[in-house]
Amino acid sequence: MPEQLWQRIVEAFSRAAIPQVTVAELAVVLALATALSIPRATWKYFGLLATATHELGHAFAAVMSGQRLSGIRLRLDHSGTTTSYSRGKAAAVWSGFWGYPVPALTGAALVTSGFAGWGPAALATGTLILLVSLVFIRNFAGLLITGLAVAGGGVLVLVVPSSFTGHVAVVLGVALLVAAVRDLAKLTNVHLRRRDRLASSDAYLLYRATSIPSGIWIALFVAVIAGSWLVAWQPISAILAAGA
Repeated sequence: MPEQLWQRIVEAFSRAAIPQVTVAELAVVLALATALSIPRATWKYFGLLATATHELGHAFAAVMSGQRLSGIRLRLDHSGTTTSYSRGKAAAVWSGFWGYPVPALTGAALVTSGFAGWGPAALATGTLILLVSLVFIRNFAGLLITGLAVAGGGVLVLVVPSSFTGHVAVVLGVALLVAAVRDLAKLTNVHLRRRDRLASSDAYLLYRATSIPSGIWIALFVAVIAGSWLVAWQPISAILAAGA
């Protein structure tokens, strides 16, 4: 049994057969992704994964810029906080930026990996990152959200056939791309209509740290998210062209 489990883990990080996706299958994949990230009933749960990805973006950027990561808190209302310490303003600004763009970047990576046969490896890598992040979670809700995500990822990696997990990677990737747009729209609404909530806005915090207007930071978020969509659209458009 341990040998079989280890073999399954090794296979998860190897390239699988490239999924042959028809236009009809692609339509189902896109419908499933939309069903995860658009309706309020499903967003209530899937949005928690998007929030975790957002906060991990801050955390990863903080570590990569030499900051000391103190902890991550995730809440069931889709809010979260990542606390890090830095002696330099540039590092703090760097980590503050990589919240909203990371779900889109992750989504693009999952989509392109899924279509290229690396879907199982992408899901295994994501599950491993979530597992490591448990060390930095500082509240019960965060442990619950991250723990369930790790458990779900573990099932996909260890139990579900690799020929299927490629499709799952694409579904999750598109759903995260939609989630990134949804969260960006929510952020923009805070700046336009709910200015009493500016203290929770990454763009506003970046403005306070740099004096660069919040609108510029939001435009940069838009640019990265749009670029992620463009990358993810390439394999999707190839399938549409082949089926035309």
